Amino acid sequence: KPEKKVHKEVVINAESLETRVGVLEDGRLEEFTIERTSDERLVGSIYKGKIRNLEDGLKAAFVDIGFEKNAFLHYWDIVPSNLDSGVEIVEREKKSKEADKAAPPKPKVTQKDIPKLYPKGTELIIQVTKGPIGTKGPRVTTHLALPGRYLVLLPNSDQSGVSRKIDDPEERQRLKKIVRKLNIPDGMGVIIRTAGEGQQERYFIRDLAFLLEEWKAVQERIEKQNPATCVFQEPDLIERTVRDFLTEDVERIVIDDSKQFERMQAMIGKISKRSINKVKLYNESQPVFDRFGISRQLEAAFSRQVHLKSGGYLVVDETEALVAIDVNTGGHKSKEPDKDKEQTITKVNVEAAEEICRLLRLRNLGGLIVLDFIDMRHRRDQQTVYQRMKEGLKRDRAKTHILPISQLGLMEMTRQRHTESIRSTVYQDCPYCKGRAKVKSPLTMSVEIQRKLQQILKGRPRSEEDFQLRIISHPTVLDRLRKEDEKILIEMEKKFFGKLTFRADPVFHAEQFKILNAVTNEELASMGG
Repeated sequence: KPEKKVHKEVVINAESLETRVGVLEDGRLEEFTIERTSDERLVGSIYKGKIRNLEDGLKAAFVDIGFEKNAFLHYWDIVPSNLDSGVEIVEREKKSKEADKAAPPKPKVTQKDIPKLYPKGTELIIQVTKGPIGTKGPRVTTHLALPGRYLVLLPNSDQSGVSRKIDDPEERQRLKKIVRKLNIPDGMGVIIRTAGEGQQERYFIRDLAFLLEEWKAVQERIEKQNPATCVFQEPDLIERTVRDFLTEDVERIVIDDSKQFERMQAMIGKISKRSINKVKLYNESQPVFDRFGISRQLEAAFSRQVHLKSGGYLVVDETEALVAIDVNTGGHKSKEPDKDKEQTITKVNVEAAEEICRLLRLRNLGGLIVLDFIDMRHRRDQQTVYQRMKEGLKRDRAKTHILPISQLGLMEMTRQRHTESIRSTVYQDCPYCKGRAKVKSPLTMSVEIQRKLQQILKGRPRSEEDFQLRIISHPTVLDRLRKEDEKILIEMEKKFFGKLTFRADPVFHAEQFKILNAVTNEELASMGG
């Protein structure tokens, strides 16, 4: 059965302060990236750093790369290591067996040797793998990687490989042959990216030549520049979009800025003259993200509650420690027979799994993620949902690790994140609720006001006969005091021989109140504000 062709387009909204890129497949938003033009593009950039200090207990070095916070370099990111598990290593023939015999084997460097080999003050070339998230500084490595369209050049590694995301065994064999044929300088390696699937050999040769040229320019900057400076800046979002999406079956790229449109045409011209026509300039008055229905989809994807077609919904909570996603049946509380009910639950869970994979990418959620699917009795159904999650995560560029549904009915997973989640880029904690997403109820506020009043009335000098207090609060709190709690306040007036008057101030926050001496206007107590 031939696969249905997916209409894929990239929509770019380029403004002076930020650039936003949305990738649509048949009109549905599948990828979303936002980049502030004022932000340093850290992840992927290469720096000439200087070791400030070594923490043997943490097995890490702190490296000055010219920022307020030193970068964190783990010892295992200094020691030469094998390629990542997502890459299948390709053995290359040795260029000369005689030379190999003559060269003595290099002594293996271990983590124990680091303090001796890299004392404080050592200069080294490092690449940022993770931007500063929260209070942590950037995470860096000495295992450099320069990405091209089809290849990634590894200037410090003599290993090469093919991405394991390419499934077809015959295609893998063909690509391994290409890797063996490529003229890669000694001491360097390459990885064939997923985008290389099905590409002709000449494209890889051209890509390698381009990457070697780029590396040569980096080396020149390394020699000339002082420590704690950037020697290779990761390309901006528009350039990365051209690099990563022009290789795929994208039908068109729509951009709403004429200057960037010309720049993209020039960049694409260097790579593939045929593809220049794919870039279209959008200049209608309606914003481009509205015109393509992206704004509406973003609004839905970033809500706390995300609705599913089947009537179910997800509740997404990002906390300090982890992301919790809860799946609910919503409208499926009907009196269905048990068998149908189980089918319905599995159907909602499968749909939820697909939507969760999409949300993880759109919102750039990372760290530990716990998914609470609707309980399923049969192991078979649980397995179906687990497989659907694994399938959906295949297209994610971030590294993910997922476990089957546990005995408590939870699915745990991790997703590697290189930058802050989009939520923390776009939103900040509410200054009123301090990120709690809750404010105290009128009942709670009434109790707190009464507690304060009692304290003031009890502590006043006996000589003050005519003791009057004025309480100012938010209208909803005043409403509570006047209606439900009126009796309690009258009792309080009698007990302490005081007089209480109330006034609402709509400018006040729901958790704010003031208690004044009504005669002298002196403030006796306040909260919030």
